[in-house]
Amino acid sequence: MGGMFDFNGKVALITGGTRGLGRAIALQLARGGATIALNYRRDEASAKRTLEEIRAIAPRSILIRADMEQDPEVRALVAAAGQEFGRLDFLIVNAAATAFKPLLEAKPHNLARTFNLSVGGFVAAVQEASRFMGDGGRIVMISGIDSIRHLPGHGVLGAAKAAMEAMVRDFAFELGRRAITVNGVNFGMIDSDSSRIYFGDDFQRALEVTAARTALGRLPELDEIASVVALLCTPEAGYLTAQTLMVDGGLTLASPLAR
Repeated sequence: MGGMFDFNGKVALITGGTRGLGRAIALQLARGGATIALNYRRDEASAKRTLEEIRAIAPRSILIRADMEQDPEVRALVAAAGQEFGRLDFLIVNAAATAFKPLLEAKPHNLARTFNLSVGGFVAAVQEASRFMGDGGRIVMISGIDSIRHLPGHGVLGAAKAAMEAMVRDFAFELGRRAITVNGVNFGMIDSDSSRIYFGDDFQRALEVTAARTALGRLPELDEIASVVALLCTPEAGYLTAQTLMVDGGLTLASPLAR
């Protein structure tokens, strides 16, 4: 099954690539012909299932376990992928984790863990990946609406994502002369394991309220977010850099009076 994009001969490393949006991005890039290095942290069963799905399309793809919170593991992950394939064309930084609690109750270890995994993991991954990237390399960071909007309990993660969006701009300028672009992709709400855990019993109501506030009156399919990530990886998107695109169906621009 061919994709709408041509990524033949390209190699992509995706952190948190075996579930939810990470999996959708992996499948989208693989359908375009890319070989995928999938990273996961602990869910062995879903990781193996996703690898089988990806290998059915991109047979040389591999799975690498690493905790993005641990700097040495991040660097080893990128080096393993780069050495296995002799190159890295795309780095998609998607892994995230946090404890959802008010900032007034956040403990030092909550901040350290979230920032080490999100911000620290992003910096280490880009530093290492840039050693394996040639002209036309693509780096995409997956952000979240909590970087620009208040969501109860998201104070720590939102701050980490906002920091990563700032770093997207800096990395873009540091790597731009090598024809490597660096962008972020943000989105409103998606139907994912994380959303279901966060909203709990209120998930269905949150889904309906959010969908009603978008310009399109619905939530996105995961593939619709993944397609924008893939678009950023194309040669045609070579002049788009230092941006975080908001792929939210208009949600963040809706009138506060909208019903």
